[in-house]
Amino acid sequence: MQSHTEKIRSLIESFDDETLNALKEISYSKTFLKGYCLLRAGSISNVSYWVESGILRKYYIHDDKEITTEFYFKDDLAMSFDSYIFQRPSKEYIQALTEVTVSITEYSSFQILKTKHKKLQELDFLMTEYYALWLEEKVFELHTQNATQRYQTLLTKSPHIIQLVQLTHIASYLNVSLETLSRIRAKK
Repeated sequence: MQSHTEKIRSLIESFDDETLNALKEISYSKTFLKGYCLLRAGSISNVSYWVESGILRKYYIHDDKEITTEFYFKDDLAMSFDSYIFQRPSKEYIQALTEVTVSITEYSSFQILKTKHKKLQELDFLMTEYYALWLEEKVFELHTQNATQRYQTLLTKSPHIIQLVQLTHIASYLNVSLETLSRIRAKK
């Protein structure tokens, strides 16, 4: 995954001024307070959020329980992927866990811009690949690792998460109860 991140960074650094300016013209920054819901289930994810600062989480509700599926930190791209690609109602929520500043880009404007700037097509493709790789890795971990191993993997990949995110959200993300997470943490 690291090499894929490097490819994305390298591509963005290679953007010419015309591409950068065009992208800036269709994007704007906005700050949201902690707890604000940037996307609600039933709404269409018609924008993408590039996190400039702060933390977001994506979740859905099943049997009246919030199930956290993703956390987004600085330089992450947040959206309900299915809703964004197919422009249909989302099943997910995106919520600010802290005050967060994001760069917002509208779906329709980006689609038009991609037809004019080949490097944006490449970026879109690389970001989609990155998400598919991340998702495949997460599914693999859920099916092959026990709760303790998933916790260790999370700490290895994102050690800062424990200080920044509520344990209830981390437990949900790891697909364990809060009690199980507490027992795992007590053993460390």
